[in-house]
Amino acid sequence: MVMVMLAASQLQGGDVMKLTSNAFPDEGKIPQKYVMPGAGGQNVSVPLAWAGPPAGTQSFALSMVDPHPVARNWVHWLVVNIPAGATALEEGASGRKMPAGAVELKNSWGKAGYGGPQPPPGTGDHPYVFTLYALKVPKLDLKPDAGLAGFNQALAGKVLASAKWTGHYGR
Repeated sequence: MVMVMLAASQLQGGDVMKLTSNAFPDEGKIPQKYVMPGAGGQNVSVPLAWAGPPAGTQSFALSMVDPHPVARNWVHWLVVNIPAGATALEEGASGRKMPAGAVELKNSWGKAGYGGPQPPPGTGDHPYVFTLYALKVPKLDLKPDAGLAGFNQALAGKVLASAKWTGHYGR
């Protein structure tokens, strides 16, 4: 699926869409304030910025997933209906300062919005993969508890490009 999305962004021509965060480098360690209180953090949502969406982008969707074998694709954040004109989510935006129209779905803890890292002690560093999707539709109609399967199903056939940023955290 990722290869198909990358090929689609290359077919559009121009720059490839990029996702970044000023909180940590790609493949770097996620700072403590962005993790769950149970792991000693403040559960502040990570700041993200993006550039280079392809022509025809009508909205964005975002996922943050832990694919570690212990976590088995634990969902930390799902957002749909981010307006096409948006270029960032500021630090702490979840639940407070999201772009108009953006909808935060339930994470694997059953709460809408951002849920930071909290890997089980002794399981090593977990990767937390942020993926931004440029969509050719203005809106996705998803129930708040759609989960990762429903989110991925809703994206099928609507993705123009995607970009990733990965952070690591362990305890």
